[in-house]
Amino acid sequence: MSEEESNEIPVQVESDDQLNDAQVKEQEDKSKNLAIQTEPNDEKEISLKELKKQLSKEKEKSSQFEFQLKHTLADFQNLERKTKFEIENGVNTKIDQFMIEFLQIYDDFIRAQEAFSKNNVNTEGLDSILKNMDSLLAKHNVSPIDAIGEIFDPKLHEAISIIADPTLDENTITQELRKGYISHNGVIRPTLVEISKKSKSESLGD
Repeated sequence: MSEEESNEIPVQVESDDQLNDAQVKEQEDKSKNLAIQTEPNDEKEISLKELKKQLSKEKEKSSQFEFQLKHTLADFQNLERKTKFEIENGVNTKIDQFMIEFLQIYDDFIRAQEAFSKNNVNTEGLDSILKNMDSLLAKHNVSPIDAIGEIFDPKLHEAISIIADPTLDENTITQELRKGYISHNGVIRPTLVEISKKSKSESLGD
């Protein structure tokens, strides 16, 4: 067997200069990797600060929008209540005006009933009509004002006559000359009354 065909494995021997270059390159690679690892952390820190800042701004905007929404909602509710009140008040006013005219007709039926009763005339049909009228008044919350025996109240009564009676309390209502009515907690027609005074010398203005 010749020397060229020997089974020995050739070994390549690197020089000291080649080893030093490899170590330098490895050190440079490590430095680059360290730099790469450091830079993203700095960028992440900056990005986090920016996100927190933006979040704070958005929270402030959200608070402003919430305040504006609440303010707008309150204005709308106030407008809704005001509009509802004005509509109801307008409707009630119209009803009251109609009821005042209706009460004049109602008074005529009452007087007719009283006249027929005094003359012993059958008032059954008239009574039925008056009953229906009473139902209509009640349906629209129109109720009579109590007067006889009560103390005169200028908010409810209108005195047109005085009688001297020392046995009664001052300003006691002794007679009801025309019945008054209340509608929706307001007087649509005061009761015309006669009131008592201790002395004849006292007038309506006293």
